[in-house]
Amino acid sequence: MSTALGAVVLASLGVTGLAQAAGTVYAALGDSYSSGVGSGSYGSSGSCYRSSKAYPQLWANAHSGTSLTFLACSGAKTGDVINQANSIPASATLVTVTVGGNDAGFSDVMTTCTLGSDSDCVNRVNTAKTYVNNTLPPLLTNTYNAIKAKAPGARLVVLSYPRFYTVPGSCWVGLSDTKRTAINSGADALAAVTQQRAAAAGATFVDVRPSFAGHNICSSADDYLHSLTWPVIESYHPTAAGQSGGYFAPLRAAIG
Repeated sequence: MSTALGAVVLASLGVTGLAQAAGTVYAALGDSYSSGVGSGSYGSSGSCYRSSKAYPQLWANAHSGTSLTFLACSGAKTGDVINQANSIPASATLVTVTVGGNDAGFSDVMTTCTLGSDSDCVNRVNTAKTYVNNTLPPLLTNTYNAIKAKAPGARLVVLSYPRFYTVPGSCWVGLSDTKRTAINSGADALAAVTQQRAAAAGATFVDVRPSFAGHNICSSADDYLHSLTWPVIESYHPTAAGQSGGYFAPLRAAIG
């Protein structure tokens, strides 16, 4: 095929550049659940803990010709993701993101529930849920709008967080079922708000809670999540199996 004829064919298909013809231009944004904390193999990514076993890299590996710009970073909040959006390639055709958990105080919730009483845990989760319902929605909207402004031609995919626990489960030690139930309710509240804001922004929402079901902490099957572990930063984050089966699998089912 001649160069001129090739250009005509590409134009007729709505392809405006060789990058799009060759493969997806993919930018992965978000926090530790997107960077892959808990799955190991962090390379030289420093405190961002970007893993070669994280779902963005798995998706890129499975789609030949994909150009991945891996921007997700441990600890990121909505404001940080807006800053990440500034580095999205102009030609991006796909953007994925997880965000909101750190804004809602994920780390403090888990610390309180680990060290405090049942009532301390329930109260802290309720405070987080109030934040999620009342304060987080406009922050998510601003974040999704910032991403769309930087990548108007990209498909935006927003992924949720999993429920942490099977209740009642197989664990005989650790947190009480009261605490585990409260923590799960926080994940559900965050998922509901995230889904609503993603839909309003015209994004695709991928709910990972079903894919983690039966693989949560205290489940009888292989855990997709670390419990309290060392290094501490990996606590309550997906394992390599969780990134593959819990995140990559539903993402691929949703978008191919």
